[in-house]
Amino acid sequence: STTPAIAATEVEKRIASLGIVIPRSPAPAANYVPWKRCGNTVFISGQIPKAEDNSLAKGKLGSNYSLDEGKAAARLCAINLISQMREACSGDLDKVKQVLKVEAFVNATDDFVDHPQVVNGCSDLLVEVFGAEVGAHSRFAVGCSSLPFGVAVETGAVIEISE
Repeated sequence: STTPAIAATEVEKRIASLGIVIPRSPAPAANYVPWKRCGNTVFISGQIPKAEDNSLAKGKLGSNYSLDEGKAAARLCAINLISQMREACSGDLDKVKQVLKVEAFVNATDDFVDHPQVVNGCSDLLVEVFGAEVGAHSRFAVGCSSLPFGVAVETGAVIEISE
């Protein structure tokens, strides 16, 4: 017997048109769950810039990592956020009603001040994938002296999903 093809959702079509592959969600690295749902709100744990080949975008902004590299790392975090969103929505990203908030940490030197530009790598992709009405969000972008595994950026998110 053959399984009928599942029609791609609107969001999945947009992802494909952008040439992006959303990987399977990685398992948590410690004692926590990757996302937690309360009503229609989903809190997504911090996602690091881990590529499909398991490589990590490591570096410190203001020292050994450029602004463009930081933005690319933040974009990779967004791809991993979307992967967790897909899990929380049982595979249907069209169920994401709103990206409410992005919480971002940038591994940076004390004198680095361009955290917002780095995190735009994440925010811009979320708006590209979900459209401005769903993807535009509140956020914070802060610098810190280190992040797990030496990665350059870590992002979490809060989203609203439909039933």
